[in-house]
Amino acid sequence: MEQKIRRIKRVLEHKGAILDIYSDYMELPNGKVEKWDFVSHRKGAAAVVAVRDDGKILMVRQYRNALERETLELPAGARDSAAEDTRICAMRELEEETGYRCDSLEKLLSLRTTVAFCDEFVDVYLASGLKAGEQHFDDAEDIVVEAYEPEELCAMIYEGRLQDSKTVAGILAYCNREKHRLD
Repeated sequence: MEQKIRRIKRVLEHKGAILDIYSDYMELPNGKVEKWDFVSHRKGAAAVVAVRDDGKILMVRQYRNALERETLELPAGARDSAAEDTRICAMRELEEETGYRCDSLEKLLSLRTTVAFCDEFVDVYLASGLKAGEQHFDDAEDIVVEAYEPEELCAMIYEGRLQDSKTVAGILAYCNREKHRLD
């Protein structure tokens, strides 16, 4: 396929702690130049569908500034560096946020959270063989761990109560996997 739109230049507008914000100057097929926003999430992230032996999925409740409210999400976090394996990140975030370690970690899916203006990616893993331990929060974290039946979480998704993309994708991928595994 022939490229019909091309970037002429990218200008860094703001360098943040986890995000860089750019203005992209794009040439359209008709020759017109438009300014588009681009957000770079330099490191990428990992999330974990952590399933206890009783079948319940561990979730974390925490405050999210962008929404000005608490959300219920899968345990997740950014990689320490762009070179860090997302599997290592997933194991670390599981332990930091929930206090659990796992015997098994299997990749469920990879996703791009907001392709219209951001390059963030999240690899979502399935953790099983969980062993309870201690949480290790970052300074700015205040997290409550809760456990739910997969069916409860699916109902919350379809009711619009769970909206975080990595959480929705991870839970639905897990539920679909289990449904086909049992068929």
